[in-house]
Amino acid sequence: MSGRITAIDAVWTNTDIMYIASAGGGVWKTTNGGASWKPVFDEQPILNIGSVAITQSNPSVVWAGTGEGNPRNSVSIGAGIYKTLDGGKTWKCMGLQKTKNIHRIIIDPNNPDIVYAGAIGNPFDDHAERGLYKTTDGGESWKLLLHTNDTSGVGDMVMDPVNPNKLLVAMWQHRRTPWSFKSGGEGSGLYITYDAGKTFKKLGKEDGLPDSVYGRIGLTISKSNPNRIYALVEAKKNGLYRSDDGGIKWELINSDPSVVTNRAFYFQDIRVDPVNENRLYNINQMIGVSEDGGKSFRTLIPYSGIHPDHHAFWINPLNPDFIADGNDGGMAISRDRGRNWQFDEKLPVGQFYHINVDNNLPYNVMGGLQDNGSWQGPAYTWINAGMRNAYWNEVNGGDGFDVMPDPDDANWVYSMSQGGELTRYNIKTGETWEIKPPDSSVTLRHRFNWNSGIAQDPFDKNTIYYGSQFVNKSDDKGVSWKIISPDLTTHDSAKTDQSKNGGLSIDITGAENYCTILAIEPSTLQKGLIWVGTDDGNLQLTKDGGKTWTSFRGKIPGMPVGCWIPQIRASRYHAGEVFVVCNDYRRGDFKPYIFRSTDYGATWSKLVDEQKVTGYALCMIQDPVQPNLIFVGTEQGLWISLDNGKKFQQFKNEYPSVSTYDLAIQEREADLVIATFGRALWILDDIRPLRKLAAQEGVLTSQKLVAFDAPQAYEARIKSPSGIDYSVWGTYEGENRKTGASISFLVNKTKADTGSLKIPDSGYAKIFNADNKQIRSLKIKTDTGFNRFFWGMEEKGIRSIGSRRMRGNSGNEEPGGLPVDPGIYKVLIETGKLKDSLFVTVNDDPNAPTPKEVRVARKAFIGRLNTLTLKVVELNERLTEADEIIAKMNENLKNADSSRSDSLKKSGKNLLESIKLIRYQISGKPQELQGYGSVPQVTIANTLGEVRRNVLGKTAIPGAQEERLMAEAKTLVDKALKQANDLFDGPWKNYRAYAEATPVKLFKDYKPIQ
Repeated sequence: MSGRITAIDAVWTNTDIMYIASAGGGVWKTTNGGASWKPVFDEQPILNIGSVAITQSNPSVVWAGTGEGNPRNSVSIGAGIYKTLDGGKTWKCMGLQKTKNIHRIIIDPNNPDIVYAGAIGNPFDDHAERGLYKTTDGGESWKLLLHTNDTSGVGDMVMDPVNPNKLLVAMWQHRRTPWSFKSGGEGSGLYITYDAGKTFKKLGKEDGLPDSVYGRIGLTISKSNPNRIYALVEAKKNGLYRSDDGGIKWELINSDPSVVTNRAFYFQDIRVDPVNENRLYNINQMIGVSEDGGKSFRTLIPYSGIHPDHHAFWINPLNPDFIADGNDGGMAISRDRGRNWQFDEKLPVGQFYHINVDNNLPYNVMGGLQDNGSWQGPAYTWINAGMRNAYWNEVNGGDGFDVMPDPDDANWVYSMSQGGELTRYNIKTGETWEIKPPDSSVTLRHRFNWNSGIAQDPFDKNTIYYGSQFVNKSDDKGVSWKIISPDLTTHDSAKTDQSKNGGLSIDITGAENYCTILAIEPSTLQKGLIWVGTDDGNLQLTKDGGKTWTSFRGKIPGMPVGCWIPQIRASRYHAGEVFVVCNDYRRGDFKPYIFRSTDYGATWSKLVDEQKVTGYALCMIQDPVQPNLIFVGTEQGLWISLDNGKKFQQFKNEYPSVSTYDLAIQEREADLVIATFGRALWILDDIRPLRKLAAQEGVLTSQKLVAFDAPQAYEARIKSPSGIDYSVWGTYEGENRKTGASISFLVNKTKADTGSLKIPDSGYAKIFNADNKQIRSLKIKTDTGFNRFFWGMEEKGIRSIGSRRMRGNSGNEEPGGLPVDPGIYKVLIETGKLKDSLFVTVNDDPNAPTPKEVRVARKAFIGRLNTLTLKVVELNERLTEADEIIAKMNENLKNADSSRSDSLKKSGKNLLESIKLIRYQISGKPQELQGYGSVPQVTIANTLGEVRRNVLGKTAIPGAQEERLMAEAKTLVDKALKQANDLFDGPWKNYRAYAEATPVKLFKDYKPIQ
């Protein structure tokens, strides 16, 4: 479940250092050949990356171009070119923001201040800032060298490896609209310059290229023989062309459609082996390779093994056996020229369209990804491991979109893929129902969006809704359907005809289907009230279950007519209230639009604008508990309002400015679940603290210490992981939720808190049971701002044998004991003079509860065992004190009269020997020989430990076996205690009396210093 990789570059002389560009997930770096990866672009305001280039003469200098260069319908738009001087630690935007998407970057190998940026431009808009740009001062200024028209940009470009003044640039005219894509036009063409861009020659028919309007052209030049250049040309007749004189003359080498005709807008890349000019790679859904200069190809990477749809293909110029491949599903590395590949699963750059949750415990999250299917998996686990890919279940293939749990049985989910395909799938059994609504008739066919709208009826668990141009309703979970609306779109026939979509190369996949329903939102408060949003800007409302509909087209002030309506949220508080998310970037407008009505659409207000958030709007959700708390996802991050939308602030806290596509709240656990289009899934655990702040409209309380409501806690049994145990390095493990009861609080420190008002950096959490008896004390940090710690749901325990005695209130040094019983506990937070408290409910393991009679019996038995153990603890401490007294006495006897000291020393020696023998009974005789392991010994400590393990190691009432073990332990303890008591009552008393009667000379005489 990785995602689309758009570009790869590595240090030629050290391929352990590699950078990859993700379509929506930023720039990632490895310094160990892919053993681990680190995101290095997360602090920047946008994460959509199309190109990356390393300065080989100084690999600390790296360039990244934002905005991807393969403009599919879900293309990620950029905002400039960035540069780092320190290997990705810090970045600076070096301009070109208006170019939007930068597909290629080439650095002059002789002068790193000279950089060429190939801007493909915004495919959704006509604008002048696109083409080939050049800087000669390291990005401080840029010059546009090549521009053909306002819908053309650089589709590809290469530099002669021995002559950096010579470049070939493929200009590409292309245009997207919300309903179409066209490749090709007069702005396309192949250009060559010999003077570093001062002048260009356009190549054409007279040079051996086709006599045609061109579309996209892919280029590659041989490092070993720079006269050998290949061009994969989209034209009226596609072809693979080759030049053997450095681009002066060209020859058609291959016109086989299986080689030269594909989805040129999405692929059209070729690469030549750096040491063999006849070895050519053709990069598309699969990877083909030619060994004869392009005349014939064989499959190198099939449609399996690693993810298909390849976009980035880096071959080490110094070692062509090393290849790094980037595709729609991540990246893979080959070290034997493509014969074998290793997929890297550690890159969480998945592009999720939707997110949903169920109510299982632990609950599951689910959603669909661009070209990576639809999946369901746990939000967290009660497993002793991180979140692993293997825990996830694929529920549908293709491009994945919304996944929706069946409210009757979470094992069943509804899931979608492109073209309106809809399934009902049982995760447990694999049973699959194909439930896509059939066409109404031969002449009246459904139009489904690439990402169709679906909804569960909140009043009837059997009823679901699915959008084409109609609202389709099933009251039997998809077994049968009926249409409950007219065509709710504009039904513009000029925009629904897909027969010529694609331009020079027809591309009919459903990606540009238009005049379709994107969002269906039934009210949870008023039965029959349903809102519908379409891709052509229609907002529709029915209050009678579809019998009549009201259109709001052109009636919402500030909403662009015809804009995209990807999401609608009906209020959980007022039936007449609704939030409508709109965006219009597909027509060149990047402003954020979310509109709100509180009176069924009679009047409207704007929830967000450019002053409140950055990036066009994609989603929103209002907290179902605190209406002042609103979350908004934009193309450039997550935004939070604590005052019902009056103000917003960006949520960071290591969450990057990533395209935030969808949001869900798991209501039982108060978790915000986030779907991103580039950084997979995130969960913000427990938003109750935000609710408390929102209750005060975001104004910080005057209280210096504030404890927040705690989520339910579970004494869950933690399972062992499946599949692998120790050897997890090299695999992906996301962060799992911490075990224990989550306790959150706020410390409001200010500059005025000095002197006696100073708030310490640590404090204590004191736990009280229902009888208000303190059962536990924990030392905690009390940092400025938000704090969270986890109580293990255990009461205070006893000291272990050999442990040190605690001095005063020593916090975490207090040992933990038995798990507490299920119930409600008070947690008192203290720091300095400040106090606040909260309550936490502790629940038994819902899957394997411990019977009450077992808890009671076990607690009683452990109480007896603790009493016995504490006697040994006290004995051990007394023996230690005796050791220390004898050692001090011997030290003081050094200068004493030998007539008495010798006897006293001898007596002390005998005592030490007796103490040692008692210690051997407690802890065993130390092993004197070196090596591994130890000789088995019967000791008091081992025997007491065995009793404890037998009692706590199973969910059962202690019985005869445990009583026998306890009796054996007691016998050993009693024996040691008797010996010790006899020792201290006899020899020790004698030693003490003799020692106290022995004068100890502590001073010596000093003569004057002359």
